Amino acid sequence: MRIGIDVRCFARGKTTGVEGYTQKMLATLFRNDPHNEYVLFFNALRHKDVDWTWIDEFSHVSLKTFAVPNKLLNLSFWLLQYPKVDRLCGGVDLFFMPNINFIALSSHVPLVLTVHDLSFEHYKETFSFKRRMWHYFVNPRKLVARAVHIIAVSEYTKEDICKTYQRKTDTVTVLLNGLTSIMGDLDRNSIELINVKEKYELPYNFILYFGTIEPRKNIGGLIRAYTMLRQTDDTITQHLVLAGSCGWGRGEIDQEITASPFSADIHMITDIPEEDKEAFYTLCAVFVYPSFFEGFGFPPLEAAMCKKPVITSHTSALSEVVGEQAIMIDPFRIEELMEAMRAVLTQKDLAERSAQTNETVFLRKFNWEHNVHDFLHIVHTLQD
Repeated sequence: MRIGIDVRCFARGKTTGVEGYTQKMLATLFRNDPHNEYVLFFNALRHKDVDWTWIDEFSHVSLKTFAVPNKLLNLSFWLLQYPKVDRLCGGVDLFFMPNINFIALSSHVPLVLTVHDLSFEHYKETFSFKRRMWHYFVNPRKLVARAVHIIAVSEYTKEDICKTYQRKTDTVTVLLNGLTSIMGDLDRNSIELINVKEKYELPYNFILYFGTIEPRKNIGGLIRAYTMLRQTDDTITQHLVLAGSCGWGRGEIDQEITASPFSADIHMITDIPEEDKEAFYTLCAVFVYPSFFEGFGFPPLEAAMCKKPVITSHTSALSEVVGEQAIMIDPFRIEELMEAMRAVLTQKDLAERSAQTNETVFLRKFNWEHNVHDFLHIVHTLQD
């Protein structure tokens, strides 16, 4: 069977949830399935210096690259339903999209689509006008209807897809993401920790947020909760580190930092390479992820694997992912977030209990091998 796969997400040059998901899943898929032939579709006028070495070992995987301006290509997909991507790939029996995007496929080609979340449907105000227009023209509802099968990354996302888009439950399968490369293996005395601390001039024993820095992640609420915490408890001196990649709304977040009387103790660090991420988790005192909406949520899982106390939202899929391993709060209640941070930072026994991660449960539950096994089952079912 010849399977086409959309890998245009790598053109952004960032390692966010979608890129991490795509790379980990596909590498595991190619390693476990030498029987099917895979053709990767990639287009980028710029950012063509993507590292493709991870596919070199797989003789049954080929890469089709194009350099058409994305705006022009997307307009052609939307307006003309041309060119057909399956034909650009030399013909395929099935096409897999690891995320929502513009596409044009021949009518006879089955589409399998991964939907990570529907935040763009429920929290439109947290997206830029440009991004809202992008979703409008992509038309996720129509794309979901076109797909013969949908992969959801959590039970919450599956329920949301079925409810919002009236999709039949037996055509949506939950394939939980596997763990990332961050496994909590760094020793507290590792020279790597010292190097990362000096490289980024990190403070001692800090509060950490790691993820996309944008309004949907409730960064503004975290900054206000931190300010309130420092104002009401002078025994707490930990700094706040906001780390990750910049999304939309950076200006609003900068204003929140400037407005805080503790702005000197709030650090924003961006463009952190993957190899430095685990050191950030290991060095922090507590990890805070008060996002309004998540279809899955890798960062709280990574922090838990590093045996750090995790404070996160009880909304959407986050409770499903980290569950009892985290302190759950209402992201709309700043006082609740503040009190959770205060409790972890001032009660040593609570911090120690919160950091007791059951690694065996996580390793069994979040497993790329299981994910790929179930994906191939879907593919074989469609083939039959």
